[in-house]
Amino acid sequence: MDLKKASILVLDDDQDLLTAARILLKSKVRKISVAHNPENLLATLTKEDIDLVLLDMNYKSTINTGNEGLFWLSQVKNKYPHIRVIMITAYAAVDLAVKSLKQGAADFIVKPWQNEQLIETLENVLAEKKEVTVSTSSKGIHDDGIIGKSSVMADLQHKINKVAPTEANILILGENGTGKDLIAHAIHSRSFRSKSPYVKVDVGALTESLFESELFGYKKGAFTDAREDRKGRFEHANKGTLFLDEIGNISLHQQSKLLSVLQNREVIPLGSSQPVPVDIRLLTATNVSLKSLSDESRFRKDLIYRINTVEIQVPPLRDRGDDVLLLAEHFLAFYSKKYNKLIEVIESDGLRKLTDYHFPGNVRELQYSIERAVIMSEERTLKANDILFSPIEQVEDLHPLDATLPNPRNLEELERKAIKSAIDRHNGNISKAAKELGLTRAALYRRLEKYNI
Repeated sequence: MDLKKASILVLDDDQDLLTAARILLKSKVRKISVAHNPENLLATLTKEDIDLVLLDMNYKSTINTGNEGLFWLSQVKNKYPHIRVIMITAYAAVDLAVKSLKQGAADFIVKPWQNEQLIETLENVLAEKKEVTVSTSSKGIHDDGIIGKSSVMADLQHKINKVAPTEANILILGENGTGKDLIAHAIHSRSFRSKSPYVKVDVGALTESLFESELFGYKKGAFTDAREDRKGRFEHANKGTLFLDEIGNISLHQQSKLLSVLQNREVIPLGSSQPVPVDIRLLTATNVSLKSLSDESRFRKDLIYRINTVEIQVPPLRDRGDDVLLLAEHFLAFYSKKYNKLIEVIESDGLRKLTDYHFPGNVRELQYSIERAVIMSEERTLKANDILFSPIEQVEDLHPLDATLPNPRNLEELERKAIKSAIDRHNGNISKAAKELGLTRAALYRRLEKYNI
């Protein structure tokens, strides 16, 4: 659902927050309602057509357990399961907010929020709601969002169905942008742990200092800013699935810490000597080849055996034949609705341009190319000239052995200029710049640090 068509209810006992929310959202949504008493929540949902509720965790200033918010969340999800709920929490209550995700909340936002962050969260949650509708009704799209009818995708689906019901640890291999996280979520959703938590961590983006506290948790006083006990991602994923993305980018020191936890099936939070048992099914992913991972100067072989009971290779888009057109049609329908455009088809020259291109950025590059084309088009069809491919991918795809190409230093300068240009166009908005460049936020931050931008 598009944000402009949504009816949103904000429930909080802070009158200033309600006023700020009403002012911010009144021009951006179909209808904005506010309330301060949760006792009236169910009655309001019965009378009014509400698409999304922003729900505070606490309503009594002297009692900050979050139990009230969790109670009303359960009431909404039991009686109105189609209504999306975003929890509002204070910074100190992030653990409670994570608990709310396990109980059916779509997302949470920390107050005081940044206006842009709130709008982006609302758009993402509403877009997810719409995407589920598309995925269950469009030909060639499975219920868990995997799109494709090519033979390589049929083989992939067969392998997922084989490994999902087992407890095997899975290593998902594939180039950037192929959809490894989607495969991980599909494995979880088809497993016996599907009703339990699914926790994703981009471990490649964690610094040495954050790795242990983020994964294993910490006790109050463990370090300067540890003002309270905090569970790590392993504990949050207990009885469910833990997905560690970019596993090939962690250091040997981090690998030894991870191996110890996997061997002993317990974590020791920072500042504690008491081990905490954990029961998780582990999924990992990397764009590094298995051959490169086998280099012991880079990655421990004993850890590879731990994480790689079964490996799944996600095919690049260039090997998926007409799946390119299925995906393009899906993204066209999705973004046409999102941006209120009446674009229904891609003309033949546009289709040829898509099938002739080799997509070094894979599905992610195709997705952003179609999104940009929809945004910029003023017609009811997309033509070849409307479809532009990522300048970053074109720079990265240059063959290093071609003597006619610029030397590596010049290539780095081209990449630096492309990144700086994208950031300038979006007035410093990292999320939007990363989208345009076909990169993850973490990948863009690494390049910003590399080029000192």
